[in-house]
Amino acid sequence: MSRHVAIVTDSTAYLPARTMERHGITAVPLTVVLGDRALEEGTEISTRSLAQALQKRRSVTTSRPGPELFAETYRRIAESGAEGIVSLHLSAELSGTHDAAVVAARDAAVPVRVVDTGMIAMALGFCALAAAEAAEAGATVDEAVAAAEKRAAGTSAYFYVDTLDYLRRGGRIGAAQALFGSALAVKPLLQLQDGRIEPLEKVRTASRAIARLEEIGADRAGSAPVDIAVHHLAAPDRASALADRLRDRVPGLADLHVSEVGAVIGAHTGPGLLGVVVSPR
Repeated sequence: MSRHVAIVTDSTAYLPARTMERHGITAVPLTVVLGDRALEEGTEISTRSLAQALQKRRSVTTSRPGPELFAETYRRIAESGAEGIVSLHLSAELSGTHDAAVVAARDAAVPVRVVDTGMIAMALGFCALAAAEAAEAGATVDEAVAAAEKRAAGTSAYFYVDTLDYLRRGGRIGAAQALFGSALAVKPLLQLQDGRIEPLEKVRTASRAIARLEEIGADRAGSAPVDIAVHHLAAPDRASALADRLRDRVPGLADLHVSEVGAVIGAHTGPGLLGVVVSPR
C-alpha cells in the first residue's frame, strides 16, 4: 500500500466487497449474538440464518467491536504505509461502535479521525465512498472527512418494516415508540433523522406503504445526479421491483445498488424490511 489516507468503516455500511477492494476500504465487523454464540457480521452469520432465527423468536442481540479490534486494524493499516486514517461509522445514537473507535484512535501510530456519520447501511456506505474517492484524488485527512460529512449532510434514508416489534425489543425506535401501540393496525414508515430512527408515516397496508416509500424516495432524489440504494431483508422480489420503479422515476440516477442488509441491522428490523437511501452526488 502506498502512503496515503486510508478509509475505515464498519460492517453495517454494507458496501459490495468488490467496491471495498477497488477503493481500499476496510470494514471492522460488528457482532451478532445468537443464543450463546457470538458471530461476526459478514463472515460468520448469514442473513438467511438470521431471518430463520428471528422467525423462530430466538434470542438475537448485537454488539459493537471492541477497541482492541479497531486498534489492530489501525496498526495494520499504518504498517502498510498509510500516513493517516479516516474512520467512518454508523450513528452513535444507535451503537457504541464510534466510541470504541475513538478509544483505539488515541494510541494509533498515525493520525486517525473518527467520524460519527449519523448514518446506517448504504447511507454510511456512500459516505465511505466519498471519503475514499477524495483520498484517491490526493486529499488530506481533513479533506477526506469533509467529503464524507458533505455526503452525509445530503443523504436521506427511509424504511418500511412489517412490524416495529424488533426495533422495540432492541430499544432502537426512540420516538417511534409512539407508533407501537397501533402497530398491528398500520404498516410503519420510518426515517433516519439526526442519527436516530424516527416515525415518518403510518400507512394502512403493506402495498400502500411500499408505494409511499417509492414516492418519497423519488421526490427526495429530484432530477440532480444522485445515487440510490434499495435494501431489504428476506424480501428480494419486493426490493427488485422497487428498484426497477425508482430507476424509471429518477431522471438523475447515477448508481443504483440493491442489496440485502446484514445481520446487525436485520436483527433490529426483522424480515420484510425495505429501505431506500438517497444520496445526491
